[in-house]
Amino acid sequence: MDFAFDARTEELRAKLLAFMDEHVHPAEAVAEEQRAALDSPWLTPPIVEELKAEARRQGLWNLFLPDAEYGAGLTNLQYAPLAEITGRSPQLAPTALNCAAPDTGNMEVLAQFGDERQRKHWLEPLLAGEIRSAFAMTEPEVASSDATNIETRIERDGDEYVITGRKWYISGR
Repeated sequence: MDFAFDARTEELRAKLLAFMDEHVHPAEAVAEEQRAALDSPWLTPPIVEELKAEARRQGLWNLFLPDAEYGAGLTNLQYAPLAEITGRSPQLAPTALNCAAPDTGNMEVLAQFGDERQRKHWLEPLLAGEIRSAFAMTEPEVASSDATNIETRIERDGDEYVITGRKWYISGR
């Protein structure tokens, strides 16, 4: 298999490397100062919104989404080197490009499987970077992210599946 970057990937890599050098890396110290001045560690430093606006202007937005209707329409082979670059500034770059987990996975699920109402209510604001999402799941008696510890069971019953158990979910909104 040929793992050489195609022309589109090379173009995006060049733009992203410049964006990182010109905007993201210089903003890291600013973000730390702003974070220290915030009332809560869960608030986003204002510099992040500036980076998001610049990323949109430069066409570096929602690069992770393989569905061209909602994102850049890149393959995994095209996106992987871009993700490696954003990983050089994990506190700023993924969020600045709207490519941060868990939003990326949640947007992919909504784009592929969400109905029209779910896409309108959740996907559109996520794609616009207006909200963030979350993924958390646990069972009342099992505090673990290790899937081998789950107590919930699923069994086939004719043409249906029966799920026996209780889950707690969280939303980021």
